[in-house]
Amino acid sequence: MIRLQGVSKRFGDQAAVRDLSIEFSTGQLTMLVGPSGCGKTTTLKMINRLIEPSGGRIFHDEQDVTHIDPITLRLRMGYVIQNVGLFPHMTIADNIATVPRLLGWDRARIRNRVDDLLRLVGLEPSQYGKRYPHQLSGGQRQRVGVARALGADPPVLLMDEPFGAIDRIARERLQNEFLRIQREVRKTVIFVTHDIDEAIKLGDRIAIMNLGQLVQYDTPAAILAKPASDLVVELLGPDRGLKRLSVTSIDLDALDRPPVVHPEDSLSKARSLLDGRWSRVIVLDEKDHPVGELDKGPPPLDDRCASERLCALAAPGGRMPPWGASLAFRLPTLLLRLLDTCP
Repeated sequence: MIRLQGVSKRFGDQAAVRDLSIEFSTGQLTMLVGPSGCGKTTTLKMINRLIEPSGGRIFHDEQDVTHIDPITLRLRMGYVIQNVGLFPHMTIADNIATVPRLLGWDRARIRNRVDDLLRLVGLEPSQYGKRYPHQLSGGQRQRVGVARALGADPPVLLMDEPFGAIDRIARERLQNEFLRIQREVRKTVIFVTHDIDEAIKLGDRIAIMNLGQLVQYDTPAAILAKPASDLVVELLGPDRGLKRLSVTSIDLDALDRPPVVHPEDSLSKARSLLDGRWSRVIVLDEKDHPVGELDKGPPPLDDRCASERLCALAAPGGRMPPWGASLAFRLPTLLLRLLDTCP
């Protein structure tokens, strides 16, 4: 756990961070987001003392970090930046081994750790370990940066816009990979981003900052449901309702074997199956994979709708959760779309 208590930072007459108090829970991924100059990167760098605070206290597991040697502190915290910062004259394996070597690990332990981390980030050790940074793509270098930050298995991972300089497709792939990695390693991650969509997708919690102060700190769902200020509303964008759908928990009725229909069936057929016992029908695709559901809802506004093809929400990928389960959806991992609409 990391706790900031009344932390401030001034550069001359300019206040970069003002009386910031916040707690980052162990094992959670917290996103720091806000407009440029809001103090998020300064906050991140004060945690590992790359920047010394002007006031307040910072605790790591209830130990004041100002009482810890800065080098020792940084060895306890992985650090990933936008442009990676790999050593160009060292192989990928040697880059990842940097901190374990500084800690005096033996060769066999280092070699095993490097191989494990390369596999964790999706790079085959025999294929990539002996390469140099210039021989890798931007996305691959960023994966190596994450692996290097995890080299000595630190409990804390600090990330400063690590995917910001990568193209959109590669960035989405890396985001998905990082979520997978975090599920496996469960580090306390503090992740700076300017992208609210990235914050919503990745974060267990989001801390929104402006002018060096904390504006709102909550789960993505809570922030989308109740923005604390006009600035938060503006930051979330005009599609806040759609974003909210991506993280809203839903409960499915505990029914054992509901009836099924296909998209080519008529709406009248689907509604005929919704008798007194059943409140929903399951929509199957052409391969009989569940893709959505239809509930009773109001009767059609137009009689022509009854003969038209079924209107339903579908989830690409074809996999439905178990009937009766409680879950949360995230876009674009599970992107809802309309199969068809009534005229």
